Amino acid sequence: MAKDLLFEIGIEEIPARFMEPALKQIRELTAAGLEDAGLAYGAIRTYGTPRRFTLIVEGLAEEQPDKEVESKGPALKAAYDADGNPTKALQGFCRGQGIDPADVLRKEIKGVEYIYAVRKVAGRPTAELLPEMLSAIVHKLYFPKPMRWGYNEMRFARPIKWLVLLFGEDVLPLNIAGVESDRFSRGHRFLGSDHVEIKNATAYKDALLKEYVIVDQDVRREKIWAQIQAVAKVAGGQVKPDEDLLSEVVYILEYPTALLGSFDRKYLEIPEELVVTPMREHQRYFPVYDAAGEKLLPHFITVRNGNAEHLNIVAAGNEKVLAARLADAAFFWDEDCSHTLEANAPRLQSIVFHEKLGTLSAKVERVRRLAGSIAAKLEYTDADVQATDRAAVLMKCDLVSNAVYEFTELQGIMGEYYANHDGEDPQVAAAIREHYMPRFAGDELPATNAGIALALADRIDSLAGFFGQKMIPTGSQDPYALRRAAIGVCQIVLQYKLPLNIAELAAEALALYQGVEMANTAEETKAALQSFFKQRLDNILTEEGVTYDVVNAALVLPVEVLLDVYQKAHALAGFKGGEGIAELMAGYNRAANLLKNVEGEFAVDEALFADAAEGALYAAELRAAEAVGAALAQHDYQAALQALAAMRPEIDAFFDAVLVMADDEAVRANRLALLQKLVGLTADLGDLSCLIVK
Repeated sequence: MAKDLLFEIGIEEIPARFMEPALKQIRELTAAGLEDAGLAYGAIRTYGTPRRFTLIVEGLAEEQPDKEVESKGPALKAAYDADGNPTKALQGFCRGQGIDPADVLRKEIKGVEYIYAVRKVAGRPTAELLPEMLSAIVHKLYFPKPMRWGYNEMRFARPIKWLVLLFGEDVLPLNIAGVESDRFSRGHRFLGSDHVEIKNATAYKDALLKEYVIVDQDVRREKIWAQIQAVAKVAGGQVKPDEDLLSEVVYILEYPTALLGSFDRKYLEIPEELVVTPMREHQRYFPVYDAAGEKLLPHFITVRNGNAEHLNIVAAGNEKVLAARLADAAFFWDEDCSHTLEANAPRLQSIVFHEKLGTLSAKVERVRRLAGSIAAKLEYTDADVQATDRAAVLMKCDLVSNAVYEFTELQGIMGEYYANHDGEDPQVAAAIREHYMPRFAGDELPATNAGIALALADRIDSLAGFFGQKMIPTGSQDPYALRRAAIGVCQIVLQYKLPLNIAELAAEALALYQGVEMANTAEETKAALQSFFKQRLDNILTEEGVTYDVVNAALVLPVEVLLDVYQKAHALAGFKGGEGIAELMAGYNRAANLLKNVEGEFAVDEALFADAAEGALYAAELRAAEAVGAALAQHDYQAALQALAAMRPEIDAFFDAVLVMADDEAVRANRLALLQKLVGLTADLGDLSCLIVK
């Protein structure tokens, strides 16, 4: 027989961001616990609302199956004396296992025989196992900011208020933090009962629905989004998909009802972001756009935690709150526009970028000079160089504006608005916003040349500075978002195919930290940065489906010009899949293996050739060297590899005809020189010996 398990942890309102990770932990820990216990089950389901975590296990077996437990005892030679009688070691082992010495088994492990005991263990009832198992699961749950309450030593997301634990229709005993389990849950805080009897897991959802709680988060999500679309349609507009905001709203309410609110049309005259940000970030409202999805309308949609009664009163309250926030936003805009963006620059001198790396004003000057260097390397036009320099001067000035002080997520965005308001060049204004791109995975990249140069310079300056001070990310700790900065550099360089030497730029960035005492030497910093970028490039290539052996082959090369190493990896991937590569690699690997223990460099002497195959291989190597050199100069790495592949007949013939390790020392050295030249042809393309071909 099988029964359903219902376990509900009732809590005070929990932050929305805690919910999905916690539900995932509960599923995984439950699956692991049931597997360890050997209990069969049908499905595991988890649900969450702001006031509860719920676990349902369908078709859970009522009892563990019986099993045989095998225990290893002493070695055979220590188990019996010279007369074949059990020693004290064997007798003690058998007492511990509850068996007779005559019932032991013998097993050989690595040539040594050991005594084993096999005993049958009767399965325990599931009802006895569950309380201990579920208590352990609760105590293992991790939350970013757990709390304690009362005199309890236990830490949890929020105080636990009630527990429901049913196996079938039976209540199982469980005490967590002084709360005893029973069959009574709680409904909606204002609309429902605080004493909801639950008969079993099957009746759970319906029982709570009657008390204005939709337990299933997926059902709430669908209901919320459908209501939002319906309300937007009534307003003559639409709401754009916003998965992050929707997910948050799903977990801050139990019984959703969407409603429409409005605000004064005059606020549509200020930048859209100043209207949308207070709605979305502060109030969790959904902005309404016209039918084309382009123009913001003077409406918003919010979702209340309750039914449809008195929605006009709720709407009026929300409108009043939003009106105050929008009035502030309009005031900030007017105040910031009363002077130029550049007028903010002197205030950056009093803002510390980092206590060990100087002020924000100093950072701006470093980035300005580094961006100028990047612009020169990329051969920007005079207009682009001027735009880059001007944007560098202004790029951080909006950080001391009123709007960004209040809405920090608008850094760069407001800078573009202010620059346009001041009549700056459009590329300059765009670059102020773009130098923060990409902000996150999947974000847009800067589109203007000035934006590209500033985005790279800003990140490289930070990476060089923090690495120079030994503030390098470790494990899960990355307080200065340096991984994201390095990934951003890689994305920009690879997307726009920029032939920039990151090591050179890092050296330039370090040199610009004049008067700043670093904890690392310049060489230590550059080495650490190269390793850091190598890891990022490894991740990018792996995500693109490049096999690990190809990645290893390419990343043997110094990761300085990111684009070159990236393109070489993809060229190697194509080369590996070519026809006849297995045979070619057999010869190449043979050459590499013969050279492993060879010290020193040898020169080829044609006068020492004893077989025509040697001369043929040497001629092929000379042809290949010329072809590879020309291909590398054009960054055509596929062509370079094909030039190597063309030597396959000569390589095969060479190994068929001659003995490399000849008795004659001069001949042996000459043949090793041929192999050194062969392997050396691949030095700028990666380590081909890493490739795994079939």
